[in-house]
Amino acid sequence: MALPEPEPGLVISYAYLWHHEHQSGHDEGRKDRRCVIVVAVERTSDGATVVSVAPITHRPPDDAAAAVEIPPAVKERLGFDLERSWVVVNEGNIFTGFDLRKVPETGRFEYGFLPPRFFNEVLAGFRSWRLKRKSQLIAR
Repeated sequence: MALPEPEPGLVISYAYLWHHEHQSGHDEGRKDRRCVIVVAVERTSDGATVVSVAPITHRPPDDAAAAVEIPPAVKERLGFDLERSWVVVNEGNIFTGFDLRKVPETGRFEYGFLPPRFFNEVLAGFRSWRLKRKSQLIAR
């Protein structure tokens, strides 16, 4: 199975490293999880693609502005379970290349794209945290 092109809005399977895990000395996430590609840009110096992802979790956020809840229709379209889920926008991972994990149920690396309107909401939240310089981005 070929890797998909890294495009904003694509939901991938990735070993996300939470900020608290990184602070504890870990360099790899404890489990593969769904993440949204928020930004994917080609670096001019070497042509490598730099990807920023935001994690998806079932855990409700402590701060409502730190995450965007995924609507049930979007979850259904992507093949997610029915539990409430959020895209966390106050932290993320940045990496070069495309370090993906296969989705066990499908053998693919991706779930599909967020609808544009919902992705724009996620992107606005992510940008807002970045502009305030309060987001916690981990380079991997």
